[in-house]
Amino acid sequence: MELILAVDLMGGLVVHGASGARATYRPLDWGLAPSAEPSAYLAALRPRHVYIADLDRIMRAGDHGTVITRLSPRVETCYVDAGFASAAECRAATGFTPVLGTETAGNSLGDCPRGVLSLDCRDGRVLPRGDDPASFFERVRDLAFRAHLYLDIGSVGTGRGLDPELLARVRSATDRRLLYGGGVSSTADLDLLADAGYDGAIVATAVHRGEIPLGAIRRGAWP
Repeated sequence: MELILAVDLMGGLVVHGASGARATYRPLDWGLAPSAEPSAYLAALRPRHVYIADLDRIMRAGDHGTVITRLSPRVETCYVDAGFASAAECRAATGFTPVLGTETAGNSLGDCPRGVLSLDCRDGRVLPRGDDPASFFERVRDLAFRAHLYLDIGSVGTGRGLDPELLARVRSATDRRLLYGGGVSSTADLDLLADAGYDGAIVATAVHRGEIPLGAIRRGAWP
């Protein structure tokens, strides 16, 4: 299973927060990296794969395009959610693997063969309309994407752990390559995801807290 380091960018820095309450996010200056400056942060952790969320772009409050262009060549795989408003914007992105999130794209979905379709969820429902994830996957099953992502925004940064029943229901709803992010708290959660048939896990908080080995992030794989 691919292991991917989450890097949330806001105001030019790597930030940490919980439950998607972005107004409360603060620079990630307490973890394994000596600096929240993106280049220094990446140099310290040396991940193989990263998932970058440009929170300023997602909130329509700025842009980290130059920073992402600088970071992307330094890793093997760079997934980027830059707040794309449509599949056309997703297809136009270059230099990284674009992530089309339902939170910002809404109904403007379509094919993006190089990209990842992210089901941005809160309380088990897909944003922004509150769809059931399994029903949503059925609705988009014919769209061309490299992979799907189930992102539990409400669990991001909380370390609250995973719901095995939800994991099984989501995994059975799509036959595509499937990533998971949000609330992954330990190596036991990684084992749970691997056993459930997920192809990748996005993590950050548990790495900084020592619950997931930094070496696994550098290998980019679990186990």
